[in-house]
Amino acid sequence: MNNRVLGNLGEEAAKHFLIKNGYRVVKTNYKNIFGEIDIVAIEKDCISFIEVKTRSSIRYGLPCEAVNYKKIEKIKKVALGYLNENRTNKYKIRFDVVEVYVDKDRNTVKEINLIKDAF
Repeated sequence: MNNRVLGNLGEEAAKHFLIKNGYRVVKTNYKNIFGEIDIVAIEKDCISFIEVKTRSSIRYGLPCEAVNYKKIEKIKKVALGYLNENRTNKYKIRFDVVEVYVDKDRNTVKEINLIKDAF
């Protein structure tokens, strides 16, 4: 399984997890000139821009550790573009990270961890 397929598996699992936990998914794989956000969702009075990181091991660190300064700055720019494009100003803004852990064969989700207000 290549990394793109693994990423898709993680994003799909994250989407279902979020819905189950009260989020309303508005958009997946939102793209603009600045980049891409995995999931845009609404939870209560917040619009949440969600980065999903999927891993089969923590050999190279926790999934959330892959969301570094450069990635954060990019996500913020994409989110601002989304907000301007959709005139969504009635919500508080939050950035979440969802960590998806899969088994070593990379085909079964073992655990999902939601980090609210990650940055």
